[in-house]
Amino acid sequence: MAIFFHAENWPVDIWLQALRKLSPGLDIRLWPDLAGRDDIEYALLWRPRREMLLNLPNLKVIFSLGAGVDHLLGLDTLPPHVPVARITEPDLTSRMSEYIVLHVLGHHRRLREYEALAARHEWRELGQPAAREVRVGILGLGVLGLDAAKKLKMMGFQVAGWSRRAKDVEGIESFAGMDNLDAFLARTDILVCLLPLTPETAGILDYDLFSRLARDGAGKGPVLINAGRGGCQVERDILRALEDETLFAATLDVFETEPLPQASPLWAHERVSITPHNAAPSAPEAICSRILEQIRRFEAGKALEDLVDIRQGY
Repeated sequence: MAIFFHAENWPVDIWLQALRKLSPGLDIRLWPDLAGRDDIEYALLWRPRREMLLNLPNLKVIFSLGAGVDHLLGLDTLPPHVPVARITEPDLTSRMSEYIVLHVLGHHRRLREYEALAARHEWRELGQPAAREVRVGILGLGVLGLDAAKKLKMMGFQVAGWSRRAKDVEGIESFAGMDNLDAFLARTDILVCLLPLTPETAGILDYDLFSRLARDGAGKGPVLINAGRGGCQVERDILRALEDETLFAATLDVFETEPLPQASPLWAHERVSITPHNAAPSAPEAICSRILEQIRRFEAGKALEDLVDIRQGY
């Protein structure tokens, strides 16, 4: 049994070290040296090129090395008979929740404005509502969204979630389907996007959606936090919404083009916080341990967990 490993623009040595520590003697193949392609039964991938999935006749399972799978599902060479599994792993989930809580609190407590005051040596208190007065809405109530929602709820925020199907979570108001999207947006002051990228969610974060967010909130205006997928947002619409105050502020971890081009006006906007797609960085040993556990289960004849529904895109 051989494993094909590829992680575009990641430090490969760290990942190989983790795999070999967890499974000494593991046969790992790297592109382009895939000699003996017939031996390759599992592929661990992040942003592979289309040609990398050709001529792998005995491939059994493809594992995405991150929570997202759009980098795989967009390939026309993806073998239709090979199951795709995504990563749901406690370390990754905790890291994402840390990021969401950090930036919700940063906007809620007006941290960026206080930093600007400090830079001017200006001692002034800004008005701040209590968390119980602030309505956070999470687009996408999967594993990541649910964990973030529960932690924000514990801090006292009014938390609601929107998803394709209704979720029953104590203390979290649930909205489901496009018919209920308007009602969800109308009660949301801070919008958190953790949606997967699918044909239905591509470009969903546009000016029209921003204009339907709540205008009667306790803060200075609607806020967007996107730590899901860059393809879900329309960046020219984010800028337009910031300029006319349809949005008050935004925190963006993902972008239409990554790395974010140097010429993007988002870099210099005073009410935009930018992070380099690191909301939930994959921890090599934790991720590799989960994948190797899955392989052992599969080899023992047990069902794979965290399988992707190719038709739905997640």
